Amino acid sequence: MLIEMFTDYIRNRKDLREYVEKRKTIHERGEFNDAALITVQENLERLKAENPDIYEKMYEVLEEVFERNVGQVVDYPLDFAREILKMYKNRPVETIYEEYKEVLEHKYQTMS
Repeated sequence: MLIEMFTDYIRNRKDLREYVEKRKTIHERGEFNDAALITVQENLERLKAENPDIYEKMYEVLEEVFERNVGQVVDYPLDFAREILKMYKNRPVETIYEEYKEVLEHKYQTMS
């Protein structure tokens, strides 16, 4: 149940601070602690304000990964959040986007 809720928050661009509060009522262990989730939310807000093109492109890659659906669906929002956590830590956001985009060529590529 927790991963489905997390996926909904990530894919629908909902505020992860709300997710942090809601998950406190669910007795399941999440992948990220509260501080990490709040950092993801803050990084998304900053990215949207400072680099709206990269913000949109990150979500486009996420949606393409979901559309291809060739891996573990539970990993898609977790991987996205991990990439967002990397932002604003001494590397350009464009570099992180380019690295995230590579997932389409490797990990989740479609089988022919």
